[in-house]
Amino acid sequence: MQRIILHVDMDAFFAAIEQREHPEFKGKPLIVGADPKQGKGRGVVSTCSYEARKFGVHSAMPVSQAYRLCPHGIYVQPNGKLYAAVSKEIFAIFYEFTDLVEPLSIDEAFLDVTGSTRLFGDGITIAKKIKRRIVEKEHLTASVGVAPNKYLAKIASDLQKPDGLVVVHPDHIETFLHPLNISRLWGAGPKTQKLLKKMGIRTIGDLARFPPQILKNKLGAQGEHFYRLSHGIDNRPVVTDETIKSVSNEHTFAQDTDNPDEIRRTLLFLAEKVGYRLRKKQLKGRTVHLKLRYKNFSTITRNLTLNHPTDQTQKIFNIVQKMFLTNYQNGRKVRLIGVGVSGFDSGDSKQLHLFKEQEEKLERLDKVQDLLTDRFGKHIIHRAESLKPKNR
Repeated sequence: MQRIILHVDMDAFFAAIEQREHPEFKGKPLIVGADPKQGKGRGVVSTCSYEARKFGVHSAMPVSQAYRLCPHGIYVQPNGKLYAAVSKEIFAIFYEFTDLVEPLSIDEAFLDVTGSTRLFGDGITIAKKIKRRIVEKEHLTASVGVAPNKYLAKIASDLQKPDGLVVVHPDHIETFLHPLNISRLWGAGPKTQKLLKKMGIRTIGDLARFPPQILKNKLGAQGEHFYRLSHGIDNRPVVTDETIKSVSNEHTFAQDTDNPDEIRRTLLFLAEKVGYRLRKKQLKGRTVHLKLRYKNFSTITRNLTLNHPTDQTQKIFNIVQKMFLTNYQNGRKVRLIGVGVSGFDSGDSKQLHLFKEQEEKLERLDKVQDLLTDRFGKHIIHRAESLKPKNR
């Protein structure tokens, strides 16, 4: 049986929610992200309205650059709790039509509706119903691609944004796919695209005409993968497992810093946030990650894998601090720092410790901090070392 896959992608999700909540923002260039501080702000753009995109603003752009392109735009801080609540309602709509939902992010997902057609109609009809339900329930728009597989559905959903609906019929896959630029090739980054262009490949159709062995010789294992995609072949199923692969938090400094005390405080603050999130999700991880970005945007990442998984704030902090001291280039100013944990075991896994009393003390400390945070909010309690001296 031919599968029917939908890729549903909300349009400018965060910005659209802000415009919904603030009607005075509608029709205006709106940028969700850090405070631009008149072109001297830190951080990046989370997303922006389509009105802002006309000025060249896009997601992940430094907010200072966005301000230079669009100084008259409306800049708002992200409201994570609101966006998550709306996302939950959107996904509830998806589950009205199928249980086979694969979340890709807070605002997009794959849906396999092959088994839903008897109840709700064909793929196009289901896509229209989902779009209509989102408008009725949340007053937001989504773009949907309907296709025989995930790759084609993902491409289709992006072609007529916003509020688009693009259908790829099984009998017209190559007609749809081959005129598209190779930038639409899933997994082909800038370096790969540059190499393909040197080979005279500018469209997906160009690539499809190359013998697979030549592509394999030039691109290795990726060559065969790209050849299959160029012919619209993608047999991956919609995966409903929402297993979390990592938990991380980052901080962009208001001013680049080489102050060791400020960096140490920030590492502990981030370790607190990561540890809290791990314990809330009942996760313990074996691999601790450090991300370090310097003033010139050069970035290094380091990780250390432990013998036993952990969710303890102090242990996470001790490890990332050691990695920082080992890898930091003295005198260089730091723009951003991040802490993460991956390689999860279930949170209820137990282990024997040589220093049982110390371990239990750290666990009690985490438990008390979590209880207070849950009851009074995330700003109510922090370890003294993570606070600036004037706030201690």
